Amino acid sequence: MSTKFADFIQEKKLDRRRILAVSAKLERLRPADRAIKLSKRTAKAKAAAGGEEAKNAAPASKPRSGRAITPRAIDAAIAGKSLTGPQKTRLLRAVNALLEQKKAGAVELTTLF
Repeated sequence: MSTKFADFIQEKKLDRRRILAVSAKLERLRPADRAIKLSKRTAKAKAAAGGEEAKNAAPASKPRSGRAITPRAIDAAIAGKSLTGPQKTRLLRAVNALLEQKKAGAVELTTLF
């Protein structure tokens, strides 16, 4: 018995190694992400020191996770084992990036899992 994810990657002819490579490229931390994390840390330190403007500052955008999909996570998805929400989201982003390269439309999370 195969899973929705296994059927999908077989139908679209997506290679597991390409999914890993694309996920690593997408999730890699960039200088902008490091700057976001630094600003969060400094804002937290100012708030702890009692700075009022730090508490009222708008939150910055969300940085990338820096954690790519692992071969173990892909094996679990193919076998139908449980995955965490962030793992599913990272798989979805990698698959959509590959589909975009193949000039195919993006899919939703419910299509894969």
